[in-house]
Amino acid sequence: RPVQPLSTLGSELSPPPLLRFSPCLVFKSLFRRAYTASLGETAVAFDFGPLSAVPKNVFGQKGKDEVVAYPLYILRENGETFLMYVSLVHSPGSVGKLLGPLPMHPAAEDNYGYDACAILCLPCVPNILVIATESGMLYHCVVLEGEEEDDQTSEKSWDSKADLIPSLYVFECVELELALKLASGEDDPFDSDFSCPIKLHRDPKCPSRYHCTHEAGVHSVGLTWIHKLHKFLGSDEEDKDSLQELATEQKCFVEHILCTKPLPCREPAPIRGFWIVPDILGPTMICITSNYECLTRPLLSTVHSASPPLLCTRDDVEVAESPLRILAETPDSFEKHIRSILQRSVANPAFLKSSEKDTAPPPEECLQLISRATQVFREQYILKQDLAKEEIQRRVKLLCDQKRKQLEDLSYCREERKSLREMAERLADKYEEAKEKQEDIMNRMKKVLHSFHSQLPVLSDSERDMKKELQLIPDQLRHLGNAIRQVGMDPRKQFYKIPQKPTITLSAYQRKCIQSILKEEGEHIREMVKQINDIRNHVNF
Repeated sequence: RPVQPLSTLGSELSPPPLLRFSPCLVFKSLFRRAYTASLGETAVAFDFGPLSAVPKNVFGQKGKDEVVAYPLYILRENGETFLMYVSLVHSPGSVGKLLGPLPMHPAAEDNYGYDACAILCLPCVPNILVIATESGMLYHCVVLEGEEEDDQTSEKSWDSKADLIPSLYVFECVELELALKLASGEDDPFDSDFSCPIKLHRDPKCPSRYHCTHEAGVHSVGLTWIHKLHKFLGSDEEDKDSLQELATEQKCFVEHILCTKPLPCREPAPIRGFWIVPDILGPTMICITSNYECLTRPLLSTVHSASPPLLCTRDDVEVAESPLRILAETPDSFEKHIRSILQRSVANPAFLKSSEKDTAPPPEECLQLISRATQVFREQYILKQDLAKEEIQRRVKLLCDQKRKQLEDLSYCREERKSLREMAERLADKYEEAKEKQEDIMNRMKKVLHSFHSQLPVLSDSERDMKKELQLIPDQLRHLGNAIRQVGMDPRKQFYKIPQKPTITLSAYQRKCIQSILKEEGEHIREMVKQINDIRNHVNF
């Protein structure tokens, strides 16, 4: 199709329709917005939480199955928090019903301030919401399931969606030092009433830490009680000790990193850019100032580890830990006690000049700033170091006394070991002597028992058997004697019956051998006869 000139196209195209608004509707819309803004019912911030499983009825669908959705927390200026679930799995853009406002416990008359400006959901389970106000207050709220006594379920118990409204339990409140509180005799309304919007940023490496940026500087907040909360909620049974530890747990760590409004007379220099760079040597903060200068500041090691463990300090499962190391790793160790003493509640931040370069600050305010820094160094550094020094000296003295006592016990144990060794040698000699005497006595007892047993009138089974055999021997001898006598009485008959054989001539050597054999047999027969006579005499006895 050839290209037509614009003049011809204009005749073919129809003019766009004109939208006409009624002045009454425009005025009503503007009035409604102004009215809601005056009451603080406008949304000022929102944040997404981690994925969670919710029923389908939240999105108006039927069924008891669960859907994975993102909780969206919406904050109004009057401090009210609303909840909405957003699902991106089944149908993109599926948004649930707006739930809320979420009840807060313990309840407050002012709903914890009417100047809320930011909200942040930390990536942990249960969700922890951080609500910030322009006056510098931070509220750490734990999101838990709502109770049956809440007003949301008393009138709408028939609605299944009402059970999904959780409650916010305010765990602690933190007040940030937006402007430095200088020590002065006169009240400075500009300094005391300074307020500004606060922006909350997550830490990309540590889920229990977040950062606050505002017109007067940068703060870093670390929540050290999150692991205790997870431990308490993860326990099956009610652990009263863990609950007590959680109640008395040390509050969060607040670090004033950068101050862009050190003096009340100066205009604030807001931060243009902010980010945390995770590194193996520790996290580092990068800030872009109002003059587009780049500042880097290291963060405290209270939440992050200062440096990775060395290879030589790597835990070995096969090597048994020493008792001192186990004692040092206990919750009430001396190192943690010193850390708690040296912990600072207030710090001197890095000061940044404002954009007003020509005007110099008054000397009075400079003196107040120096006095404030000196007071912080004296109270938060020198005084705490002196207290830690006293504790260390007291611990060193106690350890020296324990070492001296242990050395005395060691020398005493060595002497006792020497004496026990000598006593063991003496006891070993006595044992050998007693063993020899015992063997001698046992042999004598065996002889006595043998002689005593041999003199008993009652014979044993073996002796009875031997007696029977000995009683049969005389009959056998009598029978043999009769047989010999009969043979001797009729020698001629035997001579005639036995055929004569040729005589055998023996040599002298054979004759001598036969004689020696007959002689030995005769002696053997004589000994046997003697033994038989002895046995007979013994039996007759």
